Amino acid sequence: MAPTQISLVQSVVGFGTSAHTRQWAIRWLVVFGLGGLLAVSACAHGEPETPRTAVSDLRSPHSHDQPTHTPDACWPLFRGNPAATGVSPGELPETLEPLWTFSEPGQRDGFEAAAVIAQGLVLVGSTSDLFSGQKRWSYQTGANFVAPAAVASGRVYVGDTDGRFYCLNLATGERQWQFDAESEIDNSPNFYSDRVLFGSQDAHLYCLDAQTGQLVWKYQSKDQIRCCPTVVENRAFLGGCDGSLHIVDLDQGKLVASVDLEGPTGCTPAVAGPLAFVGTEGGTFFSIQWQKAEVQWRFQAAETPASFRSSAAVCPEMVVVGSRDNKLYALAPQSGEVLWTFTTRGHVDSSPVIVGSRVVVGSADGRVYALDAKTGQPVWQFETGGRITASPAVCAGRLVIGTDEGELYCFGNRARNPASRRDEASAPGATRRSVQGE
Repeated sequence: MAPTQISLVQSVVGFGTSAHTRQWAIRWLVVFGLGGLLAVSACAHGEPETPRTAVSDLRSPHSHDQPTHTPDACWPLFRGNPAATGVSPGELPETLEPLWTFSEPGQRDGFEAAAVIAQGLVLVGSTSDLFSGQKRWSYQTGANFVAPAAVASGRVYVGDTDGRFYCLNLATGERQWQFDAESEIDNSPNFYSDRVLFGSQDAHLYCLDAQTGQLVWKYQSKDQIRCCPTVVENRAFLGGCDGSLHIVDLDQGKLVASVDLEGPTGCTPAVAGPLAFVGTEGGTFFSIQWQKAEVQWRFQAAETPASFRSSAAVCPEMVVVGSRDNKLYALAPQSGEVLWTFTTRGHVDSSPVIVGSRVVVGSADGRVYALDAKTGQPVWQFETGGRITASPAVCAGRLVIGTDEGELYCFGNRARNPASRRDEASAPGATRRSVQGE
């Protein structure tokens, strides 16, 4: 049963000189079953690793030590992995089509948060079977889930707009524990060792024992923290509304270094090798040598710079990021040189995902795009009819993304996923237009 609809308007003053507002209605965390999801092969960028100290190596440190991506943990975090690179293992089908859509009856709020996918379930802040789109369980509160969840060891971790941080059982949705921060939580958690990390608009980064919810330490910045904390080795990376990139020691909860970003940001830094990438509300995109705490290069569009609210995706060949100037930019990681641009008809606040030879992203023009990663040319697009600010989640040949109209889409290929045909009658079907290579 859907909760009572309550409209809320909150002023967000952490960005720029004027307040931005977002309108919300009460939301709930919903879970869907993945069904007989097949595992996929290793990441597309699997060539031998060069020494991590080399500037040319843009893989995440210790990436070779990460567990193989399977249906149990194929997209368990907002940007896919702790280093927030936004790279999905495996491939998407050459031809994508809607397998199912999900919307909650009577609920009018949209999907602002990105989905996460783990242990055969899709979890999103307003959860469905990845084959059929059928809801498994939901967890309701009197507040909103506007940030992605995170999954580890059979548990779901997520914060709400009242500042409550929850640990839920992934299989049942039963609450395991709750921790109260002092203000809104609108960013996704991440993990370090046996600990879970999240930021809050109370300007703190919290580190909790993931099993018990007990506070291990908290780090205070000068303003709101609205990004997911990126984790590499024993370091956390935070882009702050105070206009700095914070690098925090995860064992001690102490600041190691900070870099001036010349403006506030709510974007999650992407870290690959010795470089961290993050854009700002002021329209500057930075590459930072994080071990030296030095800016390597800055990028601004030739025209009047527009805000970056999209978190970057990075692989050895390129770093890709969306902008509020309606464009998606692919830049050379070492120099910031523009490799290609793609123009949509709306803001690109959605964070792109690199999957195989393609880049996928949503736009406020209501379309989901798949682009050739080398050229930026569109190879597929789908018109949803609603604005898209949420980011894609990609897992085992499927792409999941939501709209502000409250529709969650799963794209794949029915020939590869015969179970989607069997369940099609029980799932609300997508009726919008799918265009190949337009």
